[in-house]
Amino acid sequence: MKIFTAEQIRSWDQFTISQEPVSSIQLMERASMAVAHWISEHCKNHKKLAVFCGNGNNGGDGLAVARLLYLKGFDVDVFVSDSKRKFSEDASVNLKRLRDLSGISVRKLDPKEQYNFDDKTIIIDALFGTGLSRPLEGEYKMLVEQLNSKRNIKLSIDIPSGLSADEMDDNDSGIFKADYTLTFQCWKRTFLHPETGKYAGKVILLDIDLSKIYADATDSDYSVIDDQLVGQIFSPRQEFSHKGTYGKAVIIGGSYGKIGAAVLATRSALKTGAGLTFTLAPECGYNILQTLCPEAMFIKGGEQFITNLEIDKDITCGAGPGLGTHSSTEKSFLSFLKKHSQPLVLDADALNIISKDQKNLKLIPKKSIITPHPKEFERLFGSTDNSFKRLELARKKAKEFGLYIVLKDHHTQVITPEGKVFYNITGNAGLAKGGSGDILTGILTSLLAQKYSEEETCILGVWLHGRAADIASEKHSKESMLPTDVIDAFGCVFEELNRKSERNL
Repeated sequence: MKIFTAEQIRSWDQFTISQEPVSSIQLMERASMAVAHWISEHCKNHKKLAVFCGNGNNGGDGLAVARLLYLKGFDVDVFVSDSKRKFSEDASVNLKRLRDLSGISVRKLDPKEQYNFDDKTIIIDALFGTGLSRPLEGEYKMLVEQLNSKRNIKLSIDIPSGLSADEMDDNDSGIFKADYTLTFQCWKRTFLHPETGKYAGKVILLDIDLSKIYADATDSDYSVIDDQLVGQIFSPRQEFSHKGTYGKAVIIGGSYGKIGAAVLATRSALKTGAGLTFTLAPECGYNILQTLCPEAMFIKGGEQFITNLEIDKDITCGAGPGLGTHSSTEKSFLSFLKKHSQPLVLDADALNIISKDQKNLKLIPKKSIITPHPKEFERLFGSTDNSFKRLELARKKAKEFGLYIVLKDHHTQVITPEGKVFYNITGNAGLAKGGSGDILTGILTSLLAQKYSEEETCILGVWLHGRAADIASEKHSKESMLPTDVIDAFGCVFEELNRKSERNL
């Protein structure tokens, strides 16, 4: 699913109006009905609503939603702006429709008033939409700060007021902080970054049937990894295949005290379909690996650390989990990089070794996949002020070195050498544990060995990792789930993918 800018979304609306044809007020009604339906289905224990509406079309949405929910039996109070600025044409129509109803309160909002709502009241923000091009100030900032202080459930229509759709503002003190954001048709980039996504809360994507022609024809460098994209990539296992069909994967990792990381990556590679899986690790990990991963073959790479790194050319490598940065390991690993020309997966200590000298970046084979978390990325490429600037630096470096960068975060980003960005929206905070990255390395190595392209490997890999984590958290909770629980959930994810694949025949 493509991510469009605020300007592109406005053009999308206008294109839909001109092509369908549908009037702007009818399109507003369509959007408002989608919001009202979601609220009526999911907020059955809260029958009181306080709807704060601005003068523009976002306010028009709020006015229409208030009317529709009142007709569904909700107790609705509406607060409208007393600004001298005129209401938009569609907002004016919905204000008149609302005032024609008896029994609904329409009051002028006053930021100086101390609003008091009982616990069962939901506060709905429809003050400003994506058209706002500056930070909130003055009375509106005062109002938002007051509403943010309330303990009521808070919900924003399309986008939290004061939040830009496309970029991070320097001043974030005047942004409505929603528990839920009911947004239309596509994600906004600011929902997907930690500094700004915290204001959107849980994002609910509502399809209001905007023109598919426009979406297909309009370019965007940013996309969200959705089920449709994953379905296009996933290739079910063929009946008349054999282990040679699905490639050879080797996990290069482990050192004294860090064999567990190599175990997690190896088990992950095994459980995600590689035909043959090897682990190149030091002798001290032999018994552990052969006991916990009997399906994988062991290659001795040293005694306490990896000091001898020799790999056949037809094997797909994933290096880094528990590797350590011992001087002999560093020497062996850099020597390996100088001789290796095929794309490989690099994580953890493999990246830490490379980051010791910027010249090492040139040793990474083209089209390789690197998977840094923010600190590892900083050591590799330098610090940035925020995650937006970090992503743009990652796009620059992916192009410069011809790499695929999997930038790990709450919404992990896949960056291609062409500068395309794919945000992953599966996964949860239960992955914030040591070992989660080792699992991802195993997944990516396995998929790359199975002849998925580098881009397909990254997209399918991060989605699969997150989806398995979602299943694990449902069973064990985010607090108690372990990386091994995520590995155990891979089977459920593949069952889902295969069922969907069969339905699409």
